[in-house]
Amino acid sequence: MNYTSVPDNLPEPVDDGAANHLKGMQLPSISMTSTSGQLVKLDNIQGWLVIYCYPMTGVPGVPLPANWNQIPGARGCTPQSNAYKEVHPQLRAMGVEIFGLSTQTTAYQQELAERLQLPFAILSDHQLEFQQALKLPTFESAQNTLLKRLTMIAKDGVVQAIHYPVFPSHADAAWTLAYLKAVMQRQSLPD
Repeated sequence: MNYTSVPDNLPEPVDDGAANHLKGMQLPSISMTSTSGQLVKLDNIQGWLVIYCYPMTGVPGVPLPANWNQIPGARGCTPQSNAYKEVHPQLRAMGVEIFGLSTQTTAYQQELAERLQLPFAILSDHQLEFQQALKLPTFESAQNTLLKRLTMIAKDGVVQAIHYPVFPSHADAAWTLAYLKAVMQRQSLPD
């Protein structure tokens, strides 16, 4: 199975309103383990921060959960991560920090980080503490609670914008980059 692309005719997720409450929220003070081996508390990060949440990544040679392609918005985690890898130099040049986030264990996430040679860390919310603190939208698959795909853009620990639902997954990074460029351009204009 090729995880770097997505099949045609995937069902598109609809906006169920499950992320409407996030804008303006303070990020919770929760430590999460990252694929870089560090404990990260997102509320401590000053400046602009992008957190792209995704359900789960597949592992080459291991089948995806049954009916995975039929779950709206589930498929496409590797293309989304690859797209963020591509725009990472631009985001870093703008002073933006970026993290991926899923409910898989760090050991599971490490395979993706190494295989794709990601220049940023993936965070594990395996205990669902971050998810529960923010009431992030989820779904169940193969007896696992997984995050619905969404992206939060925060500044100084406060959520400024939400991209939800994200579809197609590989377009998320371009949306994030365009949003941040527009906001930073407006902030640099004289009053």
